[in-house]
Amino acid sequence: MEPRSVDVLVSGGGIAGLIAAAAFGAEGRRVLCVDPAPPVTEEAAAGADLRTTAFLQPAVDLLARIGLWDRLAPHATPLQIMRIVDAGGAEPVARLTRSFDAADISDRPFGWNLPNWLLRREISARLADLPGVEFRPGTGTAGLTPRDDAAIVRLSDGQTIAAQLVVAADGRNSPVREALGIGVRTIRYGQRALAFAVTHEMPHGNVSTEIHRSGGPFTLVPLPDRDGKPASAVIWMERAPEIASLRALPREAFEQELNARSAGVLGHLTQATGLTEWPIISQIAQRFSGPRTALIAEAAHVVPPIGAQGLNMSLADLAALLDLMRERPGDPAALARYARTRRADALARVMGIDALNRASMVGLRPLRDLRAAALGGLYALGPVRRTLMRAGLGTH
Repeated sequence: MEPRSVDVLVSGGGIAGLIAAAAFGAEGRRVLCVDPAPPVTEEAAAGADLRTTAFLQPAVDLLARIGLWDRLAPHATPLQIMRIVDAGGAEPVARLTRSFDAADISDRPFGWNLPNWLLRREISARLADLPGVEFRPGTGTAGLTPRDDAAIVRLSDGQTIAAQLVVAADGRNSPVREALGIGVRTIRYGQRALAFAVTHEMPHGNVSTEIHRSGGPFTLVPLPDRDGKPASAVIWMERAPEIASLRALPREAFEQELNARSAGVLGHLTQATGLTEWPIISQIAQRFSGPRTALIAEAAHVVPPIGAQGLNMSLADLAALLDLMRERPGDPAALARYARTRRADALARVMGIDALNRASMVGLRPLRDLRAAALGGLYALGPVRRTLMRAGLGTH
Protein backbone atom coordinates (compact mmCIF):
# COMPACT_ATOMS: atom_id res chain seq x y z
CA MET A 1 0.00 0.00 0.00
CA GLU A 2 1.38 3.40 -1.01
CA PRO A 3 2.11 5.86 1.82
CA ARG A 4 -0.20 8.83 2.16
CA SER A 5 1.55 12.00 0.95
CA VAL A 6 1.56 15.31 2.81
CA ASP A 7 3.65 18.44 2.53
CA VAL A 8 4.32 18.73 6.25
CA LEU A 9 3.99 16.26 9.11
CA VAL A 10 4.10 17.91 12.54
CA SER A 11 5.05 15.51 15.30
CA GLY A 12 3.67 16.87 18.57
CA GLY A 13 0.32 18.41 19.46
CA GLY A 14 1.40 20.79 22.19
CA ILE A 15 0.93 24.51 21.72
CA ALA A 16 4.02 24.89 19.54
CA GLY A 17 3.05 21.91 17.36
CA LEU A 18 -0.53 23.10 16.93
CA ILE A 19 0.65 26.58 15.95
CA ALA A 20 3.10 25.04 13.48
CA ALA A 21 0.26 23.05 11.88
CA ALA A 22 -1.85 26.21 11.66
CA ALA A 23 1.04 28.18 10.19
CA PHE A 24 1.82 25.75 7.37
CA GLY A 25 -1.89 25.19 6.78
CA ALA A 26 -2.44 28.94 6.43
CA GLU A 27 0.12 28.89 3.61
CA GLY A 28 -1.90 26.28 1.75
CA ARG A 29 0.18 23.24 2.67
CA ARG A 30 -1.24 19.78 3.26
CA VAL A 31 -0.49 19.19 6.92
CA LEU A 32 -0.91 16.26 9.29
CA CYS A 33 -0.29 16.92 12.99
CA VAL A 34 -0.06 13.87 15.28
CA ASP A 35 0.30 13.54 19.02
CA PRO A 36 0.30 10.39 21.17
CA ALA A 37 -1.82 11.96 23.93
CA PRO A 38 -5.52 11.13 23.61
CA PRO A 39 -8.02 13.92 22.97
CA VAL A 40 -9.40 15.71 26.01
CA THR A 41 -12.52 17.76 26.55
CA GLU A 42 -12.28 21.51 27.07
CA GLU A 43 -13.40 21.10 30.69
CA ALA A 44 -10.73 18.48 31.39
CA ALA A 45 -8.07 20.59 29.68
CA ALA A 46 -8.98 23.66 31.75
CA GLY A 47 -8.60 21.63 34.92
CA ALA A 48 -5.45 19.76 33.92
CA ASP A 49 -3.22 22.51 32.50
CA LEU A 50 -3.08 25.47 34.87
CA ARG A 51 -0.14 27.15 33.15
CA THR A 52 -0.26 30.29 31.07
CA THR A 53 1.82 31.53 28.16
CA ALA A 54 3.04 35.06 27.50
CA PHE A 55 3.38 35.90 23.80
CA LEU A 56 5.93 38.65 23.18
CA GLN A 57 5.59 41.10 20.28
CA PRO A 58 7.37 39.04 17.56
CA ALA A 59 5.27 35.97 18.45
CA VAL A 60 2.06 38.01 18.23
CA ASP A 61 3.14 39.27 14.80
CA LEU A 62 3.49 35.65 13.67
CA LEU A 63 0.10 34.69 15.15
CA ALA A 64 -1.50 37.60 13.27
CA ARG A 65 0.19 36.55 10.04
CA ILE A 66 -1.26 33.03 10.23
CA GLY A 67 -4.79 34.06 11.21
CA LEU A 68 -4.69 33.15 14.91
CA TRP A 69 -4.35 36.44 16.76
CA ASP A 70 -7.89 37.66 15.99
CA ARG A 71 -9.17 34.60 17.86
CA LEU A 72 -6.83 35.04 20.81
CA ALA A 73 -6.76 38.81 21.30
CA PRO A 74 -10.17 39.09 23.03
CA HIS A 75 -8.94 36.72 25.77
CA ALA A 76 -5.42 38.14 26.20
CA THR A 77 -4.12 40.19 29.13
CA PRO A 78 -1.51 42.79 28.11
CA LEU A 79 1.91 42.84 29.79
CA GLN A 80 2.89 46.51 29.80
CA ILE A 81 5.50 46.48 32.54
CA MET A 82 8.02 43.83 33.59
CA ARG A 83 8.95 44.39 37.23
CA ILE A 84 11.90 42.80 39.00
CA VAL A 85 11.92 42.75 42.80
CA ASP A 86 14.87 41.71 44.91
CA ALA A 87 13.77 40.34 48.28
CA GLY A 88 17.14 38.87 49.20
CA GLY A 89 17.71 40.80 52.42
CA ALA A 90 17.50 39.49 55.96
CA GLU A 91 13.69 39.59 55.78
CA PRO A 92 11.58 38.38 52.80
CA VAL A 93 10.43 41.87 51.82
CA ALA A 94 11.07 43.94 48.71
CA ARG A 95 14.31 45.86 49.16
CA LEU A 96 14.87 46.81 45.50
CA THR A 97 12.22 47.21 42.79
CA ARG A 98 12.90 48.10 39.16
CA SER A 99 10.17 48.40 36.51
CA PHE A 100 10.85 47.97 32.79
CA ASP A 101 8.11 49.76 30.83
CA ALA A 102 7.42 48.74 27.23
CA ALA A 103 6.68 52.40 26.46
CA ASP A 104 10.46 53.03 26.63
CA ILE A 105 10.99 51.06 23.42
CA SER A 106 7.59 50.53 21.77
CA ASP A 107 4.02 51.76 21.38
CA ARG A 108 2.78 48.25 22.24
CA PRO A 109 2.96 46.15 25.42
CA PHE A 110 5.84 43.70 25.77
CA GLY A 111 3.34 40.91 25.18
CA TRP A 112 0.04 39.33 26.13
CA ASN A 113 -0.76 36.45 28.50
CA LEU A 114 -3.22 33.61 27.86
CA PRO A 115 -4.19 30.37 29.68
CA ASN A 116 -2.80 27.28 27.94
CA TRP A 117 -6.16 25.48 27.89
CA LEU A 118 -7.74 28.41 26.06
CA LEU A 119 -4.87 28.49 23.56
CA ARG A 120 -5.48 24.85 22.74
CA ARG A 121 -9.19 25.49 22.25
CA GLU A 122 -8.74 28.45 19.92
CA ILE A 123 -5.87 26.95 17.90
CA SER A 124 -7.83 23.71 17.43
CA ALA A 125 -10.78 25.76 16.16
CA ARG A 126 -8.46 27.48 13.67
CA LEU A 127 -7.16 24.11 12.46
CA ALA A 128 -10.73 22.98 11.83
CA ASP A 129 -11.16 25.98 9.49
CA LEU A 130 -8.14 25.03 7.35
CA PRO A 131 -9.15 22.45 4.72
CA GLY A 132 -5.66 21.03 4.20
CA VAL A 133 -4.92 20.38 7.88
CA GLU A 134 -5.69 17.30 9.96
CA PHE A 135 -4.98 16.99 13.68
CA ARG A 136 -4.90 13.42 14.92
CA PRO A 137 -4.60 13.12 18.73
CA GLY A 138 -3.97 9.65 20.12
CA THR A 139 -1.49 8.86 17.35
CA GLY A 140 2.28 9.26 17.61
CA THR A 141 5.32 8.73 15.41
CA ALA A 142 6.72 5.20 15.63
CA GLY A 143 9.48 5.34 13.03
CA LEU A 144 11.23 7.73 10.62
CA THR A 145 13.16 6.88 7.43
CA PRO A 146 14.48 9.93 5.55
CA ARG A 147 14.83 9.58 1.76
CA ASP A 148 15.92 12.02 -0.92
CA ASP A 149 12.37 12.70 -2.08
CA ALA A 150 10.48 12.47 1.27
CA ALA A 151 10.62 11.33 4.86
CA ILE A 152 8.74 8.08 5.41
CA VAL A 153 7.04 8.21 8.80
CA ARG A 154 5.41 5.22 10.43
CA LEU A 155 2.63 6.15 12.82
CA SER A 156 1.58 4.30 15.95
CA ASP A 157 -1.73 3.35 14.30
CA GLY A 158 0.15 1.51 11.54
CA GLN A 159 -0.31 4.10 8.79
CA THR A 160 2.68 5.24 6.74
CA ILE A 161 3.11 8.88 5.69
CA ALA A 162 5.42 10.34 3.05
CA ALA A 163 6.18 13.92 4.11
CA GLN A 164 8.23 16.51 2.30
CA LEU A 165 9.07 18.01 5.68
CA VAL A 166 8.81 16.63 9.21
CA VAL A 167 8.59 19.26 11.96
CA ALA A 168 9.62 17.78 15.31
CA ALA A 169 7.68 19.63 18.02
CA ASP A 170 7.43 16.55 20.21
CA GLY A 171 9.01 17.77 23.42
CA ARG A 172 12.23 17.59 25.38
CA ASN A 173 12.36 13.78 24.95
CA SER A 174 11.57 14.04 21.22
CA PRO A 175 11.11 10.62 19.54
CA VAL A 176 11.89 12.20 16.15
CA ARG A 177 15.15 13.66 17.43
CA GLU A 178 16.10 10.31 18.92
CA ALA A 179 15.25 8.52 15.66
CA LEU A 180 17.68 10.84 13.86
CA GLY A 181 20.40 10.14 16.44
CA ILE A 182 20.71 13.80 17.45
CA GLY A 183 22.14 14.20 20.95
CA VAL A 184 21.43 16.90 23.51
CA ARG A 185 23.33 18.80 26.16
CA THR A 186 21.31 19.00 29.39
CA ILE A 187 21.85 21.07 32.54
CA ARG A 188 19.94 19.98 35.65
CA TYR A 189 19.50 22.51 38.44
CA GLY A 190 17.80 20.38 41.08
CA GLN A 191 14.84 22.75 40.85
CA ARG A 192 11.16 22.21 40.23
CA ALA A 193 8.38 24.66 39.41
CA LEU A 194 4.85 25.02 40.72
CA ALA A 195 2.22 26.68 38.52
CA PHE A 196 -1.16 27.82 39.77
CA ALA A 197 -3.45 30.86 39.85
CA VAL A 198 -4.10 33.26 42.71
CA THR A 199 -6.42 36.13 43.47
CA HIS A 200 -5.09 39.16 45.31
CA GLU A 201 -6.06 42.38 47.05
CA MET A 202 -4.31 44.88 44.78
CA PRO A 203 -4.86 45.19 41.00
CA HIS A 204 -1.89 43.95 38.97
CA GLY A 205 -2.07 46.90 36.57
CA ASN A 206 -0.85 44.69 33.69
CA VAL A 207 2.50 44.35 35.46
CA SER A 208 4.37 41.04 35.36
CA THR A 209 6.56 40.68 38.46
CA GLU A 210 9.60 38.46 39.11
CA ILE A 211 10.59 38.28 42.79
CA HIS A 212 14.11 37.07 43.55
CA ARG A 213 15.26 35.75 46.92
CA SER A 214 16.84 32.28 46.70
CA GLY A 215 16.05 28.96 45.06
CA GLY A 216 14.75 30.56 41.87
CA PRO A 217 12.36 33.31 40.78
CA PHE A 218 8.78 33.65 41.96
CA THR A 219 6.77 35.14 39.08
CA LEU A 220 3.32 36.73 39.03
CA VAL A 221 1.80 37.13 35.54
CA PRO A 222 -1.41 39.14 35.01
CA LEU A 223 -4.67 37.30 34.33
CA PRO A 224 -8.22 38.56 33.81
CA ASP A 225 -10.24 39.01 37.01
CA ARG A 226 -11.44 35.80 38.63
CA ASP A 227 -14.76 35.80 40.52
CA GLY A 228 -14.64 39.60 40.57
CA LYS A 229 -11.13 39.74 42.07
CA PRO A 230 -7.77 40.63 40.51
CA ALA A 231 -5.93 37.47 39.50
CA SER A 232 -2.47 36.38 38.43
CA ALA A 233 -0.73 33.20 37.34
CA VAL A 234 2.14 32.09 39.58
CA ILE A 235 5.29 30.23 38.60
CA TRP A 236 7.22 29.38 41.77
CA MET A 237 10.66 27.88 41.20
CA GLU A 238 12.54 26.29 44.09
CA ARG A 239 14.94 23.47 44.85
CA ALA A 240 13.19 20.11 44.63
CA PRO A 241 13.17 19.29 48.40
CA GLU A 242 11.60 22.68 49.15
CA ILE A 243 8.90 22.10 46.49
CA ALA A 244 8.15 18.71 48.03
CA SER A 245 7.81 20.32 51.47
CA LEU A 246 5.51 23.02 50.11
CA ARG A 247 3.25 20.48 48.41
CA ALA A 248 2.94 18.52 51.66
CA LEU A 249 1.60 21.52 53.57
CA PRO A 250 -2.09 21.95 54.39
CA ARG A 251 -3.71 24.68 52.30
CA GLU A 252 -3.63 27.32 55.06
CA ALA A 253 0.05 26.73 55.76
CA PHE A 254 0.82 26.73 52.03
CA GLU A 255 -0.86 30.14 51.68
CA GLN A 256 1.25 31.48 54.54
CA GLU A 257 4.42 30.41 52.70
CA LEU A 258 2.99 31.76 49.45
CA ASN A 259 2.43 35.20 50.95
CA ALA A 260 5.83 35.25 52.59
CA ARG A 261 7.49 34.44 49.23
CA SER A 262 5.50 37.08 47.31
CA ALA A 263 6.96 39.86 49.49
CA GLY A 264 3.49 41.42 49.65
CA VAL A 265 3.79 43.09 46.24
CA LEU A 266 0.08 42.54 45.43
CA GLY A 267 -1.26 42.37 48.95
CA HIS A 268 -2.63 39.12 50.34
CA LEU A 269 -2.64 36.22 47.83
CA THR A 270 -5.29 33.49 47.87
CA GLN A 271 -4.67 30.21 46.06
CA ALA A 272 -7.39 29.85 43.41
CA THR A 273 -6.50 26.60 41.62
CA GLY A 274 -4.65 23.35 42.14
CA LEU A 275 -0.94 22.94 41.48
CA THR A 276 0.95 21.79 38.39
CA GLU A 277 4.61 20.76 38.88
CA TRP A 278 7.51 20.06 36.54
CA PRO A 279 11.34 19.80 36.68
CA ILE A 280 13.55 22.71 35.60
CA ILE A 281 16.34 22.05 33.10
CA SER A 282 18.23 23.74 30.30
CA GLN A 283 18.75 21.69 27.17
CA ILE A 284 19.89 22.22 23.60
CA ALA A 285 20.11 19.77 20.72
CA GLN A 286 23.45 19.24 19.00
CA ARG A 287 21.75 19.89 15.65
CA PHE A 288 18.43 21.52 14.80
CA SER A 289 17.84 19.60 11.57
CA GLY A 290 18.26 16.27 9.86
CA PRO A 291 17.33 14.97 6.41
CA ARG A 292 13.83 16.29 5.59
CA THR A 293 13.42 17.21 9.28
CA ALA A 294 13.52 20.37 11.41
CA LEU A 295 13.54 20.49 15.21
CA ILE A 296 11.59 23.28 16.88
CA ALA A 297 10.46 24.18 20.40
CA GLU A 298 11.47 21.82 23.21
CA ALA A 299 12.71 19.20 20.76
CA ALA A 300 15.43 21.77 19.99
CA HIS A 301 15.83 23.74 23.22
CA VAL A 302 14.50 23.93 26.78
CA VAL A 303 14.99 26.86 29.16
CA PRO A 304 13.77 27.66 32.67
CA PRO A 305 10.58 29.78 32.73
CA ILE A 306 12.29 33.16 33.08
CA GLY A 307 11.50 36.24 31.02
CA ALA A 308 8.78 34.51 28.95
CA GLN A 309 11.43 33.08 26.65
CA GLY A 310 10.41 29.42 26.18
CA LEU A 311 7.50 29.42 23.72
CA ASN A 312 8.65 32.69 22.20
CA MET A 313 11.92 31.02 21.19
CA SER A 314 9.81 28.21 19.74
CA LEU A 315 7.78 30.61 17.61
CA ALA A 316 10.99 32.29 16.44
CA ASP A 317 12.00 28.81 15.20
CA LEU A 318 8.69 28.50 13.40
CA ALA A 319 8.84 31.97 11.82
CA ALA A 320 12.31 31.22 10.42
CA LEU A 321 11.25 27.80 9.19
CA LEU A 322 8.15 29.14 7.44
CA ASP A 323 10.22 31.64 5.49
CA LEU A 324 12.94 29.14 4.54
CA MET A 325 10.52 26.37 3.55
CA ARG A 326 8.29 28.58 1.37
CA GLU A 327 9.74 27.42 -1.95
CA ARG A 328 10.41 23.73 -1.28
CA PRO A 329 9.57 22.12 2.08
CA GLY A 330 12.44 19.88 3.16
CA ASP A 331 15.04 21.51 0.89
CA PRO A 332 18.46 20.45 2.31
CA ALA A 333 20.19 23.81 1.84
CA ALA A 334 17.29 25.68 3.47
CA LEU A 335 17.23 23.23 6.39
CA ALA A 336 20.98 23.68 6.90
CA ARG A 337 20.51 27.44 7.01
CA TYR A 338 17.64 27.08 9.46
CA ALA A 339 19.74 24.90 11.76
CA ARG A 340 22.75 27.21 11.61
CA THR A 341 20.91 30.46 12.34
CA ARG A 342 18.40 29.22 14.89
CA ARG A 343 20.83 27.14 16.93
CA ALA A 344 23.20 30.10 17.32
CA ASP A 345 20.39 32.32 18.64
CA ALA A 346 18.96 29.59 20.86
CA LEU A 347 22.36 28.76 22.35
CA ALA A 348 22.93 32.40 23.28
CA ARG A 349 19.53 32.55 25.00
CA VAL A 350 20.02 29.23 26.80
CA MET A 351 23.32 30.51 28.20
CA GLY A 352 21.82 33.87 29.19
CA ILE A 353 18.83 32.34 30.96
CA ASP A 354 21.10 29.81 32.66
CA ALA A 355 23.08 32.71 34.14
CA LEU A 356 19.91 34.49 35.28
CA ASN A 357 18.58 31.34 36.91
CA ARG A 358 21.82 30.66 38.76
CA ALA A 359 21.85 34.26 39.99
CA SER A 360 18.27 33.87 41.24
CA MET A 361 19.14 30.63 43.07
CA VAL A 362 21.95 32.02 45.24
CA GLY A 363 21.37 31.65 48.96
CA LEU A 364 24.36 33.38 50.58
CA ARG A 365 23.60 36.94 51.66
CA PRO A 366 26.77 38.52 50.13
CA LEU A 367 25.89 37.02 46.74
CA ARG A 368 22.29 38.18 47.04
CA ASP A 369 23.57 41.68 47.86
CA LEU A 370 25.79 41.57 44.78
CA ARG A 371 22.80 40.50 42.64
CA ALA A 372 20.73 43.45 43.88
CA ALA A 373 23.60 45.87 43.23
CA ALA A 374 24.02 44.54 39.68
CA LEU A 375 20.31 44.95 38.95
CA GLY A 376 20.31 48.52 40.25
CA GLY A 377 23.40 49.41 38.26
CA LEU A 378 22.16 47.99 34.97
CA TYR A 379 18.77 49.65 35.34
CA ALA A 380 20.33 53.05 35.98
CA LEU A 381 22.03 53.03 32.57
CA GLY A 382 19.22 54.01 30.17
CA PRO A 383 20.82 52.73 26.91
CA VAL A 384 21.75 49.44 28.58
CA ARG A 385 18.24 49.07 30.01
CA ARG A 386 16.62 49.62 26.61
CA THR A 387 19.05 47.22 24.92
CA LEU A 388 18.22 44.53 27.46
CA MET A 389 14.50 45.03 26.89
CA ARG A 390 14.88 44.73 23.11
CA ALA A 391 17.03 41.63 23.54
CA GLY A 392 14.37 40.06 25.74
CA LEU A 393 11.75 40.71 23.07
CA GLY A 394 13.99 39.28 20.36
CA THR A 395 13.90 42.53 18.36
CA HIS A 396 17.56 43.56 18.75
